[in-house]
Amino acid sequence: MRAFHCSWWGFFIAFFIWFAISPLLSEIRDDINISKKEVWTSNIVGVGGTIMMRFILGPLCDKYGPRILMGVVLCLASIPTACVGFVNTATGLAVIRLFIGLAGGTFVMCQYWTSQMFTKDVVGTANALVGGWGNLGGGVTQLVMGSLLFPLFKVFFDGDSEMAWRTVCVVPAVVAFATGIIIYKISDDSPKGDYGELKKHGTMVEVSAAASFRDGAINFNTWILFFQYACCFGVELTMNNAAALYFKDEFGQSTESAAAIASIFGWMNLFARGVGGFMSDKANARMGMRGRIIVQTFLLLVEGGLVLVFANTSSLGGAIAVMIVFSAFVQAAEGSSYGIVPYINPPATGSIAGIVGAGGNTGAVGFGFGFRQLAYEDAFIIMGFTIMGSAVLSLFINIKGHRGLLCGTDDIVQREKATLVVPEAEEVADDA
Repeated sequence: MRAFHCSWWGFFIAFFIWFAISPLLSEIRDDINISKKEVWTSNIVGVGGTIMMRFILGPLCDKYGPRILMGVVLCLASIPTACVGFVNTATGLAVIRLFIGLAGGTFVMCQYWTSQMFTKDVVGTANALVGGWGNLGGGVTQLVMGSLLFPLFKVFFDGDSEMAWRTVCVVPAVVAFATGIIIYKISDDSPKGDYGELKKHGTMVEVSAAASFRDGAINFNTWILFFQYACCFGVELTMNNAAALYFKDEFGQSTESAAAIASIFGWMNLFARGVGGFMSDKANARMGMRGRIIVQTFLLLVEGGLVLVFANTSSLGGAIAVMIVFSAFVQAAEGSSYGIVPYINPPATGSIAGIVGAGGNTGAVGFGFGFRQLAYEDAFIIMGFTIMGSAVLSLFINIKGHRGLLCGTDDIVQREKATLVVPEAEEVADDA
């Protein structure tokens, strides 16, 4: 359906412009003469600026729907992307990346959209596919920007690498702006149509964004998933920033080669996040919510262990091999996380999706400080143990009407209510 493809493509393009600058950071660092810490400050700001956007966009999805918000955010984020060439200082780099980071907020619309469009039986797979194919933009941009467009623009400017990185980001900016307009024009907010039309004709009640956020924020399960998502999507964001620098600094690769290697991490999104969502759906069919939680816990534990292995791998071939498997579990855990999100409190799905999504950026900020201050190996070790610790929190997930790991029972009526549809007057009255 159009909404499915607009959802993943919009998030893909958002990811592409969000990390278009990442494979170019070593060139920017040398040309404007900034330190490793200043580079990592820009990385932290780039992912940190999205945290508040995700908190804001979640309730706004419940109120206005995902279509308009997706188009507006893409168009706005394309403007600072086109202005990368004006950067001359560490402060300028941090500021431009702060505004580009607004693009990361499109994740909320991406996940909210498919939660509205698909039933509970397949919502984990649907959410995982659009999220994974969107995250794929992080791998594609490493390859396209670092290994294709950057060398091509160097040819245009007779080998002048500085002019190449100062102009190349105009390409993804134009694509992002056009994508935002197209999504606004051709897609629908829900199976029943656009929110504006539904409210105009009285088939959908007005939703309070503040009330939606409150309902999502007071649920303890939301914050458990917030932290667990910090330990999977936060890891992916960190690797999008760190991988090219890591392989260049630790293994002596060129900018083009390091970007190509780093792109492998993102390319695993082609299937890995979808597999995580599919596993969650299959476990749900057998064991209900308890099955989804078991899958979530297993994926996080293995992910954390693989980070520790990656930190202690000294050969280039071995590091690439471990990174591939490690990436698969990172993204599968992201998929299983959003197999659980739509069940927590269905009427507040937008707010919950926004809060949990903000957890991913919060994790990236935390891990980013580790890489800013510590050697690569130490930063990876801290990351690995933190991820494994987050898996323990699954013991405390307790969703009303669903069985957890330690307590609760599956209420068939509650499970049927978890099917996500556009709220109508009668349904809202029942909830009240």
